Amino acid sequence: MHILYFMILFPCILVPSLKISLADDNSMYLLQSMRDGETLISKGTKFEFGFFSPGSSQKRYLGIWYKNIPIKTVVWVANRANPINDSSGILTVNSTGNLVLTTNGSLVWSTTNNNFHKQAQNTVVELLDSGNLVIRNEGETNPEEYLWQSFDYPSDTLLPGMKLGWDLRTGLDRRLTAWKSPDDPSPGEVYRDLKLYSYHEFYIMKGTKKVFRFGPWNGLYFSGVPDLRNNSVFVFNFISNKDESYYIFNPGNDVVMSRIVMNESSTIYRYVWVEEDQNWRIYTSLPKDFCDTYGLCGAYGNCMTTQTLNSKEL
Repeated sequence: MHILYFMILFPCILVPSLKISLADDNSMYLLQSMRDGETLISKGTKFEFGFFSPGSSQKRYLGIWYKNIPIKTVVWVANRANPINDSSGILTVNSTGNLVLTTNGSLVWSTTNNNFHKQAQNTVVELLDSGNLVIRNEGETNPEEYLWQSFDYPSDTLLPGMKLGWDLRTGLDRRLTAWKSPDDPSPGEVYRDLKLYSYHEFYIMKGTKKVFRFGPWNGLYFSGVPDLRNNSVFVFNFISNKDESYYIFNPGNDVVMSRIVMNESSTIYRYVWVEEDQNWRIYTSLPKDFCDTYGLCGAYGNCMTTQTLNSKEL
């Protein structure tokens, strides 16, 4: 018995970074904890949730990435503005059913139940195959009844099925915010936001300055990007009513794996995974050229695409 115990323990001593999945791979329950090195994996093994270090950084973040893609592609980060300096992070489902991330006893990040008409009972934390990390009551399958979900708090990435825009009932603004750099996922000054004008429309913003205007939704597409229409690859939609106003997209078939990323240079990229190349390929990007810059020439101005724009002007 002692020999068997040593055989199990010895590899873990030799390889301290060995990745371990929780006993119930895709779920956590009340008062259960997850340490650095342990992960949750979605039921269909599409996504993984755990601790990681971006790029050349040694700091530790809690996030979600694609499970079966060789290129580490992070789609969501919990403690963006508050990294952990070592591997001491512990994530716990506390007695109120919320997630609490701590390091050496200090609070790093936590969730709050935003479903005010739903009480936490027999709470389950689950990573879905959509890439959505959800807190729900056990047995609850209606997304509108989740107590909390990561899809409501986007980082720099929009996944299929995510809502980008406003929950007008609660005042929640779901926006994409770029990382400061590939090594630093903290919120940068570049973001994509829905402005609630008479005709709601999206902008790429840099601080308080408008960089690119998508234009209002005309029922088929945003008027500022007429080539971005429904097709066999992607299905787009914009929903606006008294409760919500948001953009959403889904793949036209189950084969396409796609994501939209807002980066620090004020550019939005749509990537598609190409299995043959084992790489992400840029499907489209916005702004497309120099003349797409918002308000560049003023009213009745004429822009020449052969000119270039100094990045300091953005």
